[in-house]
Amino acid sequence: MLKDAVPLGEIARALVVMLRHHGDVLLAAPVAAALQARVPGAEIDALVYDDTAPMLEGHPALSRVHAVGRKWKNESLLSQLGAEAKLFATLRARRYDLLLHLTEQPRGAWLARSLGARHSVAPAAPERGAFWKRSFTHLYPLARNGRRHKVEANLDALRRIGLQPGMEERRLRFLPGAAVEASVAALLAAEGLAERGFVHIHPASRWSFKCWPAERNAELIDRLSAAHRVVITAAPAPEEMALIEKILSKTKSNPVNLAGKLTVKELGALTSRASLFVGVDSMPMHLAAAMGTPAVALFGPSGEQEWRPWRVAHRVVTTNHPCRPCGNDGCGGGKISECLTTLGVDEVYAAAQELLSRER
Repeated sequence: MLKDAVPLGEIARALVVMLRHHGDVLLAAPVAAALQARVPGAEIDALVYDDTAPMLEGHPALSRVHAVGRKWKNESLLSQLGAEAKLFATLRARRYDLLLHLTEQPRGAWLARSLGARHSVAPAAPERGAFWKRSFTHLYPLARNGRRHKVEANLDALRRIGLQPGMEERRLRFLPGAAVEASVAALLAAEGLAERGFVHIHPASRWSFKCWPAERNAELIDRLSAAHRVVITAAPAPEEMALIEKILSKTKSNPVNLAGKLTVKELGALTSRASLFVGVDSMPMHLAAAMGTPAVALFGPSGEQEWRPWRVAHRVVTTNHPCRPCGNDGCGGGKISECLTTLGVDEVYAAAQELLSRER
């Protein structure tokens, strides 16, 4: 038995902190699920950035989702301080017994010191120095070899305090909500799309160095369209919409274009109805996994061992470049990744066909 394990009976309220991007937040949700399963009477809250809150809203393991505004730093100092003070007062009033900070983001050390939680857990981060080390009661090591999936790495925060997650507790969950489900069902019906009757392709990412070339996406869409309806999506960001426009200009088929038209909740409801998801290492890929949709995932500079679709039928398609995964923003930092630009359509199409054949 772990000698400094936390007595679960002492936990009435816990706060899970994940101040990163959408996909990271979704991959942190099993921490709340595992904790709630082992301490069913506890109230578990989450602290995330405001734009990522939809990833957790409605999750059955969570009592409240608190948000840090990403744009607070762009406001006047007085407004920023006011917003921070209001959030801190709300968190302080919750009187947490346990704080689980799942990244090396500096705010976690201040929260651990100021919120008064009896137990506080964070990754061991030697580069953060003594202040970080002394801010938490428990520190857990991060695997530095790039071979541990982020879901398991997040759950290590619980293992460090003596809680061993069960397999069912490790799965991803995302709840679009009944109203969103109905709205998306109506949208698809208007396009003549039956459930599990289409392929969902999300080719874009906020990071262009993770993207496959437009002409290859277009060729894949045309080949898949010979036997399947294809729905294409993207975030409304200008750079993502520009990629979609370029792809569509090169296609000979007529995919259903919902790029820039869906909320995150609607995207989840859409992908749950697809026969297959095809995309790059991005939040929509993780969303497809959470909804149980088989996925073809294209990987370049990022590592598939850490970020592959979690606990769903999937195929990772990449090249044999000896330098990957490098974690860089393109070769030489040039925003273009040769391990993706040289990835052929045949390999991606074959992976898609293999998963689609399992659906029949």
